[in-house]
Amino acid sequence: MAIKNKRYCLYFFFLICSLVINAQEDNVKLPLTEVLTALEHQYNVQFNYAEDSLKDRVVKPPSKTLSLQEALSYLEIHTTFTFENLDGTFILVRLKETPFQIQKLSEIILSKYIVRGINKLSDGSHEINFSEFDILPGLIDTDVLQAVQAFPGIQSINETVSNINIRGGTHDQNLILWDGIKMYQSGHFFGLISMFNPQITQQVSVLKNGTQASMTDGVSGTISMETSSKINDEFKSSLGINFIDANGFSDIPLSKKSSLQVAARKSISDFTKTPTYTNFFERIAQDTEVENNANNVVNSNQEFDFYDMSLRWIYNITESDQLQVNFLNANNQLRFNENSISDTVERSRQSSLRQHSIAGAIHYKRVWNAAWQTTFEAFETDYKLEANNANVADEQRFLQENIVSETSIKLQANHTINEKFQLLLGYHFVETEITNLDDVDTPRFRSLISEVVRTHGLFSQLNHKSLNKKVSLNFGLRYNYIDKFRKHILEPRFAFTYRFMKHFSVEALGEFKHQNTSQVINFQSDFLGIEKRRWQLSNDADIPIIRSKQASLGLSFSNKGWLFSADVYYKYVEGITTQSQGFQNQYEFVKTSGSYDAFGADVIVRKELKNFTTWLSYSYLKSDYTFNDLPERTIPNNFDMTHAITFGASYALEDLKLSAGLNWHSGRPTTRPVDGNEIINNTINFEATNTSRLDDYLRVDISALYDVKLWKKTKVDLGISIWNVLNRTNQINNFYRINNNTVSETLQSSLGITPNAVLRVYF
Repeated sequence: MAIKNKRYCLYFFFLICSLVINAQEDNVKLPLTEVLTALEHQYNVQFNYAEDSLKDRVVKPPSKTLSLQEALSYLEIHTTFTFENLDGTFILVRLKETPFQIQKLSEIILSKYIVRGINKLSDGSHEINFSEFDILPGLIDTDVLQAVQAFPGIQSINETVSNINIRGGTHDQNLILWDGIKMYQSGHFFGLISMFNPQITQQVSVLKNGTQASMTDGVSGTISMETSSKINDEFKSSLGINFIDANGFSDIPLSKKSSLQVAARKSISDFTKTPTYTNFFERIAQDTEVENNANNVVNSNQEFDFYDMSLRWIYNITESDQLQVNFLNANNQLRFNENSISDTVERSRQSSLRQHSIAGAIHYKRVWNAAWQTTFEAFETDYKLEANNANVADEQRFLQENIVSETSIKLQANHTINEKFQLLLGYHFVETEITNLDDVDTPRFRSLISEVVRTHGLFSQLNHKSLNKKVSLNFGLRYNYIDKFRKHILEPRFAFTYRFMKHFSVEALGEFKHQNTSQVINFQSDFLGIEKRRWQLSNDADIPIIRSKQASLGLSFSNKGWLFSADVYYKYVEGITTQSQGFQNQYEFVKTSGSYDAFGADVIVRKELKNFTTWLSYSYLKSDYTFNDLPERTIPNNFDMTHAITFGASYALEDLKLSAGLNWHSGRPTTRPVDGNEIINNTINFEATNTSRLDDYLRVDISALYDVKLWKKTKVDLGISIWNVLNRTNQINNFYRINNNTVSETLQSSLGITPNAVLRVYF
């Protein structure tokens, strides 16, 4: 009997030990990344997240008996993340919103729209989250304005980020925002790379239609860039160098309530001239006074330099009050000497071109209670384009300046009515001053024109999301009063999305918009012929207020790695001028106003297979001008690239990312002289306007990025890209001039094969 009791005691002892051990094992916290990996295998799903955001995060694993939704709910309770199940197989992991972040008005309906980090939202916009971003062909640094050109319906007529065309519109018809600040300059190297430092830019929203009522300007589209709104608790920094510039970024925690982000770039042309720099310089100088001057004038000592500096500071004053400050300073400068020898006397003068932007903003947010939040925003943005053209042969100096100064004040309130409805109310004041100067010393001539326009705006928007998340509706109305012209403008906006049959969604978007600014070309030789467009204000007469109306209808499907999305749209824009459209034919010096319409379709098909993604997009555009005062009342749009196709593929592992892509589009419209009868009365006899086209455009790009982890908090990015691998000569523009009683054609070409490489250290 005693032996049996001892045996029972021994069994009981082992049972207690087993329970204690199991209990200890169940209470062990594991890295969150390991827990998510286990859930991926258990439920056959995929989690999408930024690795840095989950770093050092631990959690007790959920019970294996829970359903997928129960496990996600468990993780949301025990972590600082949200887990959004998009289509039953793909789960998006994001940090929970802070009290200062206004409740999101839209949600993701199509994830990995092209590659990881690019999503389509229920309000019709597209977002690029660079913390989750993979890689695109030809890009190793996440150039913001190059990346947005991956979307169907968005191209650049001349391969630059300073001439982005959204559905047939000109670049000045795009609203470009950096943390809510309107920017009048978008590129370095006069458009070959983006002016906005990719290290500090966290997220980009691209809206082609259905804009929120709180936004004004941008009759063709909006590109809104944002820095991170997170206050980090540890120091992070990176240093990088590529064939164009050296750059650095730091995220500095100042306290538990405050952090500072600083980013800076500087071109390396002062130290070395790389093949990439040489290609870029030849591209911007092509057929300008920098490259070609008068026969007896020789240019020398050509130098180009650029820099930018960005800053973002956040301070949580209290649990309900937050202050954010932004600052940006960017500069491009080109210098060269014009040399001539006359009567054995050598003369030399320096010509220069400078493009400079400086901007600052203050954002104050307050959370009053669970239902009310208010935001106050104020910014000042200043842009200056200055050219000093020294004509050494005629001993003449020609100074040109284009200056924009804009002040904006916005107050808005968000009211959460209930779980299904949100109301947005606000007031917006904008004052824009534009100054244009032309100053010649011999013979003496000076023209200084400065104009100011002030606009008051009231806006309201109602946002509805059904509890089952199938229906999303945003309807807004904006009222604008332009005091100078005593003009009242009403602008309705709407965005509707409906999900059905689990994997399908349909959307309808529409908007009315206006803008008071535009870019014009007075003479092709202005500002040394490089950045010849200057900003001007509407005068409600020969330079009308630009107004637009557009509507679109789309259908999307996503399931098992397949994605299909198609949109058809119609856009009508009135108040444009011939000077703003860049004519270089018989209408080059004609000044009149008119309109254009655009009808088209954007389609994309994407397939994801484990680590491999491939996509094919197609855009169709039919766009025509209407100018009642021209002999030809209807003319094909200068920016009508009728057909555009993009094919790309990417392969992404944990440490290695590869991408390759092909871009093809129809040649841009052009006007040629009548064959055999080119000159009449000493002027070129042109055919019907824009009835011919340049050769089709074709470009193949590749890129690769490799991560090397050195220590716990240190890693290195090594990347290489080749733009235009086939070294194809693409025609991007042409024009005709009379020389010696004959007509000569000038063809402008795109970048040839252009390599780039990057080395970046994160610590």
